[in-house]
Amino acid sequence: MGHNQEMPVSVDTLRLQLDYSAWASQRLLDAAAKLSPEELTRDFKTADKSVLDTLVHVYAADRIWLARVLAEPRATFSDPEDRDLTLLQTDWPALHQRWKLWLRDFSDDDVLRVISYQDTKGRPYSQPAWQILLHLVNHGTHHRGQVSGFLRAMGHTPPPLDLIAYYRSL
Repeated sequence: MGHNQEMPVSVDTLRLQLDYSAWASQRLLDAAAKLSPEELTRDFKTADKSVLDTLVHVYAADRIWLARVLAEPRATFSDPEDRDLTLLQTDWPALHQRWKLWLRDFSDDDVLRVISYQDTKGRPYSQPAWQILLHLVNHGTHHRGQVSGFLRAMGHTPPPLDLIAYYRSL
């Protein structure tokens, strides 16, 4: 499978990336909380349609990937009750804490640990932890960019979400 056995990234860098992702998602949740119900669910004709559904998609991905790394398979990617901003505001930070707990005792060598999991169609994969974590952050960044565009299209100024803005906030 061509896994590079050299450590491409330290565990501290992965922790920082994960914290960045949580910071950026929280900023968008805060922005979404100021929207009207109509704005929150307005269909922008993307795969996940609206501000709310795109945030739910990122949250559900963060959740299913944690289930995969913990070897606790989930039956569904997302559930109807996930479509609730109040639930996201409560459960997403708690989910991030579970990610942090999982990474807490990692060493730099542990980032190479190969994790075996199945995708939502039941296909098996095995990849090192660092690839999964960087995918998770990159996936979130892609969809947060969509939500920022939705906010701008509705006349709202989205919060700065750039990685450099996060580093400057530390």
